[in-house]
Amino acid sequence: MGEYHLRIGPDASPHATILFVPPLFEEANRTRRTIVQAMRLLAEHGLLTILPDLPGQNESPTPLVDVDLSCWQQALADVARGTDGPLIVASFRGGCLIDHGAKADAWWRLASVGGASLLRTLLRARVAADREAGIASSLDGLQNRAANEPLLLAGNLLSPAMLAQLASAQAQPVEPLRSIGLGPDGVAGTSLWLRAEPGEDRAMAAAIAHDIDAWGRSCGII
Repeated sequence: MGEYHLRIGPDASPHATILFVPPLFEEANRTRRTIVQAMRLLAEHGLLTILPDLPGQNESPTPLVDVDLSCWQQALADVARGTDGPLIVASFRGGCLIDHGAKADAWWRLASVGGASLLRTLLRARVAADREAGIASSLDGLQNRAANEPLLLAGNLLSPAMLAQLASAQAQPVEPLRSIGLGPDGVAGTSLWLRAEPGEDRAMAAAIAHDIDAWGRSCGII
């Protein structure tokens, strides 16, 4: 059974394909609606947009504990291989850690973050949850356990391999690349991935779609 892919846009002869790589873990849920809105806007310009479920995420039949970053990198490379014509990979946050293996014509990254930072956030959330449950835990203790056993972090059961790879993962060099953040010099919007619950930002979706489209055209890809 394969992984689910959300596809929005023309079925044949698109001007180009935009492969979206969502943030990782719970950040993906908090940003999905805004990413889908951006996909719809790009599709109105004749672009095919694809948002794949990573193995172990969303509707995937694969248990998350059975995958690691290498698995996700290969999954994205496989999706990219199955597209026709020019391809731009558009990655968000931790998604930037796994996008370099895809064979693409260009990469667009928003708010790239290192794996160690993501891991610290997950571990701190676990310590806080343990404290509320009356359980004594610490960052050091959890990191020691992570070397030998899966850990449940923010609802995600992660393998020792995933945890080890996250600890050292960095976004890899690719070109051509547009790497931007939020704000006047990047995309106008809010840090949806920091919210406690999933939300949406229609203005941010429009800004994302506009920036991808404009940059793709300036590169001659679209």
